[in-house]
Amino acid sequence: MARSGKLSSTGDQRENGRQQILDVIRTAGHIARIDIAKATGVSPATVTAITAELLSAGLIEEVAPDTTSEIRRGRPRVALKIRGAAHRIAGLKVAHHTISTVITDFVGKELASHEMPLIKGRMPLPELCAQIRRALEFTCQKGGFVIEDLSGVGLGLAGMVDAERKFVYWSSSLEERNVDLGQALAEVLPCPVFLDNDANLVAKAEHLFGEGRTCDNFIVITIEHGVGMGIVIDGKIYRGKRGCGAEFGHTKVHLEGALCQCGQRGCLEAYVGDYALLREANISSGNERHTSLLSLFKAAENGDAMARSVLDRARRMFAMGLANVVNIFDPSKIILAGARMTFDHLYSDKVIEEMQQWVVHVDAPLPEVIIHDWGDLMWANGAAAYGIEEVTSQTVKEFANAAA
Repeated sequence: MARSGKLSSTGDQRENGRQQILDVIRTAGHIARIDIAKATGVSPATVTAITAELLSAGLIEEVAPDTTSEIRRGRPRVALKIRGAAHRIAGLKVAHHTISTVITDFVGKELASHEMPLIKGRMPLPELCAQIRRALEFTCQKGGFVIEDLSGVGLGLAGMVDAERKFVYWSSSLEERNVDLGQALAEVLPCPVFLDNDANLVAKAEHLFGEGRTCDNFIVITIEHGVGMGIVIDGKIYRGKRGCGAEFGHTKVHLEGALCQCGQRGCLEAYVGDYALLREANISSGNERHTSLLSLFKAAENGDAMARSVLDRARRMFAMGLANVVNIFDPSKIILAGARMTFDHLYSDKVIEEMQQWVVHVDAPLPEVIIHDWGDLMWANGAAAYGIEEVTSQTVKEFANAAA
């Protein structure tokens, strides 16, 4: 989340200063003005002036000096921290069966959370917008406030999403294609919405809270109903020119192959996604029908040759995909993340061994592969973190506009 570093010499210097000072305070937790000046390269006088503005606006607050610690020479330094009560931010993850919601304060402390089941995974635009508002209302009610108290909403969903335009080219949650989801949600919600591909928000969550905290170059691959990927390069999410980069699940692994839910054929997801495994198993199994991955895995464990064949093909396809990721990006680490990590067919030792066989070999260690099993609320936490970033940026712009 932080954008600390030397103050940029381009653009609005005052706006840049406010943004960087807020980010440094947020990263540090609490920090004295003189240390802010050292971290940003902004003069102490300018830091004092900008922090006075931020204090007046209620975005930050002073922390009383610790009088119980060992006595030092001179006057104790007053530190600054983000004021949690300044804003309430919601983060939502739209999954195939649920909408997971978390509401945090401006610091990121959780105030309320809720998981709302969905009757169907794909729906028309108006229905999806109504379900998102419903999920927010439930969560606000649990927290003891109303939806109008929110300053912003971060939203993640699967598909090809242009985050800057808040535009969805395609999503497995929507019946329509080429949808201005940002505009549609603006008509039903009282606050700004910040939209992104859900895998990007998992990568953000991993960078802030998870296995990517100490790493600025890593890949997150999400294993859910489909397969997604988030790319972090130099500490920033890479989205591509149209916002459609990192579509790992829709890389092609078989010419004119299996039909993918995106409408094309031969995508990796069409061989390893939940729906793809069940489809293949039910086509091949004759009278026996598998309605869940659990049923399919139990059949494989009991010696069912067809079930074993379906899972084995998925394993090999996924290993090939991982090898391609390593060959293209050479990341420091790969994090396999998701709430459906109960079944190990996509991250077993066999998968990692095959990936290593297909990677171009040099005399250097291969990227570390980490398994991170967590629930849908971490996706929502990533969305909330994105919302906090964007609300902070908007607030800084409002300062600039007021001063113009």
